[in-house]
Amino acid sequence: MRMHSPSLPELHAFAAAARLGSFSRAAGELAVTQGAISRAIARLEEHLGVLLFTREGRRSVLTAEGLQYLDVVGPSIASIESASQALRAGRSTRPLRLSVAPTLFSQWLIPRLPCFSARHPGVALSFAPYQRDDPLTAPEIDAWIRVGGQAWPAGITAHYLVGRELVPICRPQDLHGPQAIRRPADLLARPLLFHTHYPGNWAHWFAGVGCAHGPLAPAADFDQVALLTQAVIAGLGVAVVQRCLVEAELAAGRIAIALDLPVTTERGYHLCHASAGPAHPALPALRDWLLEQAEAPAAPGASGAPAAQP
Repeated sequence: MRMHSPSLPELHAFAAAARLGSFSRAAGELAVTQGAISRAIARLEEHLGVLLFTREGRRSVLTAEGLQYLDVVGPSIASIESASQALRAGRSTRPLRLSVAPTLFSQWLIPRLPCFSARHPGVALSFAPYQRDDPLTAPEIDAWIRVGGQAWPAGITAHYLVGRELVPICRPQDLHGPQAIRRPADLLARPLLFHTHYPGNWAHWFAGVGCAHGPLAPAADFDQVALLTQAVIAGLGVAVVQRCLVEAELAAGRIAIALDLPVTTERGYHLCHASAGPAHPALPALRDWLLEQAEAPAAPGASGAPAAQP
């Protein structure tokens, strides 16, 4: 029987170029020349009889046929790669053990995990209990997703994911009517809700947008972003939070961005793992996927309010 499947090098070149949007970046990832990528994709297109990419400036963009083909072959390529890594490492395909900060876990990671499972069906995930002051040394945990700044313990590699963007949130109706929020100073007339562990968030945001203020007193404080968000929905006041933690509520219209004036903080969520020693064979796949998700636009409807007036 004649085989209709293309070669693995051609498929790897196609998948890398599709994911990265660039033949040159795909060449760098696969440690080959850009010409090798171009030739592999040309052979694949000739074999299939369809055009898989078009050029838009410096980017290589999938055609409709390319998208359809990637949806089918992408998960299979990833499964072969994960299985091969496991065998080469001489390790069983035990679950990849993670410890994840609870708020990011529930609000950002869990809604995206079906995508990871579809792309890497051979990778099983297991989640360890979260410990706030975990020293990141437990040998039974392969990686952690933790909130932090620039300093990490010796021997730990940290990849920034999300969480450095602070935005003020309110009820959607607070953006309308004669008392609508239109400028940063308008928020000072509202009850300010604080995060118990990060009481300086409001002062940091006001300083970032150049709004002078006196002493800031909390109308109430909560130790979880989920509780802060529920308090805003209930009408207790306004809060300032990391945008990535309220995507679902924004998309559903339960809250709104009071003023789309994000302020950056040094604190964000990072994927952390040991720098030395054998890593779980699926960890590179998880790392690449998380970084890809972090760069993707937020869910539709998650951007919120109109721009502020000066």
